[in-house]
Amino acid sequence: MSPSAVPAVRDRLRIAIQKSGRLGEPARALLASCGLAWRESRDRLFCYGETLPIDLLLVRDDDIPGLIADGTCDLGIVGRNVLLEQAGERARTGAAATYREWRALGFGGCRLAIAVPDEWRWDAAGDLAGKRIATSYPALLSQWLAAQGIDAEVVTLSGSVEIAPRLGKADAICDLVSSGATLAANHLKATETLLQSEAVLAGPIAPFGDVRAELAALLLRRLDAVLGLKDSKLLMFQADSIDVPALMQLLPDAERPTVLRVDGSDRVALQALCRGAMTWQRLEDLKRAGADALLVLPVERMLA
Repeated sequence: MSPSAVPAVRDRLRIAIQKSGRLGEPARALLASCGLAWRESRDRLFCYGETLPIDLLLVRDDDIPGLIADGTCDLGIVGRNVLLEQAGERARTGAAATYREWRALGFGGCRLAIAVPDEWRWDAAGDLAGKRIATSYPALLSQWLAAQGIDAEVVTLSGSVEIAPRLGKADAICDLVSSGATLAANHLKATETLLQSEAVLAGPIAPFGDVRAELAALLLRRLDAVLGLKDSKLLMFQADSIDVPALMQLLPDAERPTVLRVDGSDRVALQALCRGAMTWQRLEDLKRAGADALLVLPVERMLA
């Protein structure tokens, strides 16, 4: 009888990201904004963490879920579409899910959608019954068809899905849509949306049993702080005490403000972290409601 496998114990956290592609550079930039810096290997496949024991492995995006599943990497930044597609493939083979989405990261947005030729008169999803649908996401498409009760043939292609109808290989397609320019160039129109996708931080379902748990918690705190500050500004202004309630009604996205009384008067100075965009129109509205000496400052870092 062979001995049981012993789970890997490491004192460094390893994150897989795209080596090339649209998610690679934004992922690096996001992690760098969390205070991470690396020394890159000569082959440019591994980045050794210098500020924290958090390393990067640069790989193909399709490999990231598998690397997390087999423990080669601890976390990964990957498109939700890739993560869920591979989870669906594993489920079809009876394999248990070992990873999940930890955080949505707010970049790389797109959608997985059904697209049909422009000349189609589209009424409802039922129009796909009996049709051939080409896709690189057979698991997600099969799940959606089953949920809709639609009997259609799934044609799996590894690339160039958008030309399948013109080549006679399919009647419709299921593919990622961003701007829609590629569909228009191939005389296709998007109809049903199966999934809203973006870059996500993925990790194991089971908790880490070593120092990686602390490193992962630290990383999540910093990510939450960075993502929470997106479009946030520190707003400072003065006003008469009596005007403060009306002014705060104009700041529904503001956290509870700091209020300081101005010496020798009934005026107060306020500062508040506002999560939404601080436009000129908002400043004008505040001015008319009694605020003056308005000052908007960028927020570089915040740790709650």
